[in-house]
Amino acid sequence: MTTTGTLGATMAAEIAEQPRVLADLVRRAGEFRAIAEQLVRARPRFVLFAARGSSDNAALYGKYLVEVLLGLPAGLVSPSTTTLYGAEPDLSDVALVTVSQSGGSPDLVEVTEQAARRGAFTVAVTNTPDSPLGAVAQHTAALGAGAERAVAATKTYSATLLALHLLVTGARGGPALSADRVGELAQSCLDTGAERVVEAAHRLRFADRVITTARGYSLATAHEAALKLAETSYLVTRAYSGADLLHGPIAAVGPETAVLAVTGTGPGGAAMAEPLARLGAQRAEVLRIGSDDGAQLPVPAVPEELSPVLEVLPLQRLAWELATSRGYDPDRPAGLRKVTETR
Repeated sequence: MTTTGTLGATMAAEIAEQPRVLADLVRRAGEFRAIAEQLVRARPRFVLFAARGSSDNAALYGKYLVEVLLGLPAGLVSPSTTTLYGAEPDLSDVALVTVSQSGGSPDLVEVTEQAARRGAFTVAVTNTPDSPLGAVAQHTAALGAGAERAVAATKTYSATLLALHLLVTGARGGPALSADRVGELAQSCLDTGAERVVEAAHRLRFADRVITTARGYSLATAHEAALKLAETSYLVTRAYSGADLLHGPIAAVGPETAVLAVTGTGPGGAAMAEPLARLGAQRAEVLRIGSDDGAQLPVPAVPEELSPVLEVLPLQRLAWELATSRGYDPDRPAGLRKVTETR
């Protein structure tokens, strides 16, 4: 992926920074463990996540982590119930984790501030700890990814995933990850898959409809891949759980439909067997991403709960390659700004 004098040079450079960013995050695992220990002492009944955009996809990953590893119910809040409708739910003994790269979205700031007033234990996961969000949250988990200038989030997304993993495993009392290992695997993923990404982009260059699908932890990856393709290549892309795909949408899938299927190891990957068989019967153009043997975009095998941190890397590169091959500049998507202020 050439970055000098090309379209999307900034996005390409930020994709390449991720191994360092991830390794640095794990070296700071103690900061996340300290917040996690306070979360454990708060003894929340359940955990809520507030987010928008790419951060919303990261929050979906966080939801799986909390439910599977901590055994607590978790959900995604609707900020507009507070900002538009003035709802005042009882949040005593609840943990609210607000995920925002910029920390500047007014609705997320308001939701976090109001949640603290209603008794919630509030945590901001952000790349901008001195932001308005950082000012109102009781605890701030800083990503430390450095300035991200491309509109499409890449390094802040993967850093957010790893930050959530560190928080949840810290609350669980799990072992720390090896900074060298995480950075090494991310670098390997980016280095070894470059040619395959170009081939995959060539296959998808003339696609008009794209579906992304996965199960379990990797569902967040499917949603993020759909968002990246939509915002950089302007493709009409939909993300579905492999289970939901079988409940109706598969009827609209045919040879003209491109499908990106995330198929790693573990229960989530195994559960994709039936959707993949049905997609094959529908003669869809399927591109598989993951750590299983049949993946066209392979990813190093790691425990399933960590796999989304690596799975997204070739998909970010695919979005970049596809956009630039079509003559689009993914650094400047039409109609988008880096910070979207919603209420």
